Amino acid sequence: MTLLSVEGVVAGYSAADEVLKGVDFLVDAAEIVGVIGPNGAGKSTLLKTIAGLLKPGRGRITFEGTAIDGHAPRDISRRGIAYVPQEQNVFPTMTVRENLEMGGYIDPEGSRRKIEMAFERFPMLARRRRAPARTLSGGERQMLAMAMALMVEPKLLLLDEPSAGLSPIAAESLFSDIAAIHRGGVSIAMVEQNAREVLTIAHRAYILVDGRNHRDGAAAALAADPDIKRIFLGG
Repeated sequence: MTLLSVEGVVAGYSAADEVLKGVDFLVDAAEIVGVIGPNGAGKSTLLKTIAGLLKPGRGRITFEGTAIDGHAPRDISRRGIAYVPQEQNVFPTMTVRENLEMGGYIDPEGSRRKIEMAFERFPMLARRRRAPARTLSGGERQMLAMAMALMVEPKLLLLDEPSAGLSPIAAESLFSDIAAIHRGGVSIAMVEQNAREVLTIAHRAYILVDGRNHRDGAAAALAADPDIKRIFLGG
């Protein structure tokens, strides 16, 4: 069943700046879908447009069959889409618990239960619950950012470059967390610089080049394609 549908979306950061030039993108229920491509291809712009941070100039975005293109980010979040940006995704001076409380702001009455669920899912956060977020490592901050997004109990999680700047060991741990979140029933669309890793955990993937669809298909098939390996996976 199609959860999210993006059809012919044109979007950018001004009327004269079309970063996305008619992109199509689908996420089915219970899927992990990766988005890869060179720098400047429009990958992050796609996620921001889905999340409502950018308004498409043309095209259509539907979630569970309802149009959401041009809606406010708060409304999109309430429908069940959570977005984790690459940077500035936690409140550094607040404690871990306070960050989780901020993540659950749209449902303050249910936030206590959801915080305890987050601590069960991520034991490290439970141990550091009173620590300011600025004291966490890069991998721990990404974990906290994802936990904050899960406070709205999303059906779809949008992750923008979650492993950026992490050590190989921290990135491996993070991808394990992402796979565990998916097993918990959350569909995931993720932009990722580590193309090999995302093609390993994703069901399907899209390759964007210059704001347009270049290739898409089963992640395993793309990972095995000689041209894709040479151009996008480093041989």
